[in-house]
Amino acid sequence: MATVKPFVCVRPKAELASRVAALPYDVYNRKEAKEAALKDPLSFLNIDRAESNLPDDVDTYDPIVYKKAKELLDARIADGTYLTDEQECYYVYELIMDGRSQIGIVACASIDDYKNGVIKKHENTREEKEQDRIRHVDTCNAQTGPIFLAYRKNDVISGIVAKTMKNEALYAFTADDGITHNVWRIADASDVKAIREAFAGIGQIYIADGHHRAASAVKVGFKRREANPSYTGNEEFNFFLSVLFPEDQLMILPYNRVVKDLNGLSEKEFLAAIEKDFKVKKIGSEPYAPKKKGTFGMYLDGTWYELSAGEKMLAITDPVASLDVSLLQDYLLGPVLGIGDPRVDKRIDFIGGIRGLKELERRANSDMKVAFSMYPTQITELFDVADAGLLMPPKSTWFEPKLRSGIFIHRL
Repeated sequence: MATVKPFVCVRPKAELASRVAALPYDVYNRKEAKEAALKDPLSFLNIDRAESNLPDDVDTYDPIVYKKAKELLDARIADGTYLTDEQECYYVYELIMDGRSQIGIVACASIDDYKNGVIKKHENTREEKEQDRIRHVDTCNAQTGPIFLAYRKNDVISGIVAKTMKNEALYAFTADDGITHNVWRIADASDVKAIREAFAGIGQIYIADGHHRAASAVKVGFKRREANPSYTGNEEFNFFLSVLFPEDQLMILPYNRVVKDLNGLSEKEFLAAIEKDFKVKKIGSEPYAPKKKGTFGMYLDGTWYELSAGEKMLAITDPVASLDVSLLQDYLLGPVLGIGDPRVDKRIDFIGGIRGLKELERRANSDMKVAFSMYPTQITELFDVADAGLLMPPKSTWFEPKLRSGIFIHRL
């Protein structure tokens, strides 16, 4: 039984939404963040990466950075850039990329559901990455970057969303990267009640993207509970900002791989070695993207190949070991190329599917030797791994389009 509640949203004025909305803080390095933030003082990246407004010699995690973030957020609220809705509402958030629409519900999920496993995760988190967002949320007293959650489709919720989208949108803009963002508010009391009850009937919700943001928000919530032992459970710090998408709305892109060398093998020896477990078919110079599970593209010395998993691999039923990223690791990257732990091995790099196959060719022709194009992990596979209480290998999923920060703010 999931608790997914409406909330009082702090959000930008309609005419400023396109200027405020920003890509997530963690898609940039420091130099990129500063360049992007300073293009527009209203960009939420100025708050999400407040070091952009400080001298370059200030450490990214210096307490002054989080104080600056709070100062900027308070200033934007005070000067009217942001307004505060008068009642608790849900919101419909539509993102359109390359003509494909993805529609979710903006709401607040429960830290208790996260702790008790109703909200399921499929990745480990790193303490140092958590600490940054813990300080940011705690100092700003607000959650500003929504967590990307997924659930199995519910007809009641889908019906209310479809009805709501017939109304005039609160926001409708296309960002510089070509992604269109449309937002509607669900304020009708009967619709709010119906959505809350529908989510209460859903047994599992899954973190699709944003594991570190989720863990940080939850830890802030429990920290606030310790500081307020008489808490009731209804305080806003007991909930975290989320956008929840039904599984049929989600698109996962592949997370491709490139490797620096052939582990001392000649190309002939390398091809012979992988033929022990894969069927190898030469494609030619045309970039190759796998069309089904169990197939892989490989680019080596100007030539593309199709690799097909053998029967032994296809018979695997374990939800983690059967993933394509696991098959490639366990039967090729590890035993043939000597990539023991892809999380720390400097000989391997990972390329998000949004970058395209030409990026794989460029890397293999420059600083790397061989590239692998992957068939994307399916959302049902993510569900299966999470339901089994297991964790996915690193760099298994790449979600697009990215949720924007700064459109929805949840005050604690």
